[in-house]
Amino acid sequence: MHSLQTKYLKQLAFDGADISTLKTIGEYKGKQALFFTQTPEILETLKQVSIIESSESSNRLEGITAPLKRIEGIILQSAQPRNRSEQEIAGYRDAINLIHESAEHIPFSENIILQMHSMIYRYLPSEGGFWKKRDNEIVERDADGSITRIRFKPTSAIATPGQMTKLIEYYDVALNHEKKEPLVIIPLAILDFLCIHPFSDGNGRVARLLTLLLLYHFGYEVGRYISLERIFEESGETYYESLEKSSAGWHDGTHDVMPWVTYFWGVLLRAYKEFEDRVGSIRTSKGSKTEQIRKAVERKIGPFSITDIERECAGTSRDMVRRVLRQLRDEDIIVSTGKGRNAKWMRKKN
Repeated sequence: MHSLQTKYLKQLAFDGADISTLKTIGEYKGKQALFFTQTPEILETLKQVSIIESSESSNRLEGITAPLKRIEGIILQSAQPRNRSEQEIAGYRDAINLIHESAEHIPFSENIILQMHSMIYRYLPSEGGFWKKRDNEIVERDADGSITRIRFKPTSAIATPGQMTKLIEYYDVALNHEKKEPLVIIPLAILDFLCIHPFSDGNGRVARLLTLLLLYHFGYEVGRYISLERIFEESGETYYESLEKSSAGWHDGTHDVMPWVTYFWGVLLRAYKEFEDRVGSIRTSKGSKTEQIRKAVERKIGPFSITDIERECAGTSRDMVRRVLRQLRDEDIIVSTGKGRNAKWMRKKN
């Protein structure tokens, strides 16, 4: 809540680049309605892909993994979770579906935060939905799981309930009484939530669910069609670095929120650009499936699989994807990094 106090907010200063970024995001928000009324079958596919990617990426950021086919089956509810990882993925699925369907009716409150936490653990014998009972730390671990460094010491367990009450109060004052810019207040609320770290486990996942919810409240709906969690994961190193930089000095209010805020804006900007690119390229390709696949490959930064391309290109068969990938390989645009079921592709550097 330290970032949302009136005296702290008054100290914030934004340069020309910051103002330009906010303006650009606002322009994308203004254009999103144009896409929502067109190509409904494409939007439905993007929505389904987004839910799968969000559930997969948000859990994987916490080290919770499962085979892709199992994840898809769980998200589409054609398979039942059969171990702890899959149970946590199913819980996240339920929570994100609730937000997509009912965000306008879900307030930002302590009860809702507890409910979100409870939902991600609803398929597990251990109950969620309670503030932490012991102090916790945000740490770095090596490959063996040993702690190598303490990155941050969050709010103590005994102070957590009071801090969460203040977080909600200050958020309401900043937006509804002081009329601050939502795109500033939302990332600050998420930062303060993560610095309080109110749960013994699941804080990152709840924070990402709250991000989606709060953006929905102010009409930023790109997370319905483009997975913000996937973008967080793909930029994972910067995600954690920006949080660490902005949390330094948080307890005494001397922290600098801008590393996290500018990163947060960058994620939102990338999501909108990707959304416009995906829908726009589909509309302008005049039904060319080959062109859709080529455009999907152009957007890839790291290794990708045939399944990744199938997700983005509605109505394309696996054989079609394979054929176009072979063409791109022969054109020396991409290269294969493996064989068989685990094969990946990568764009070659120019």
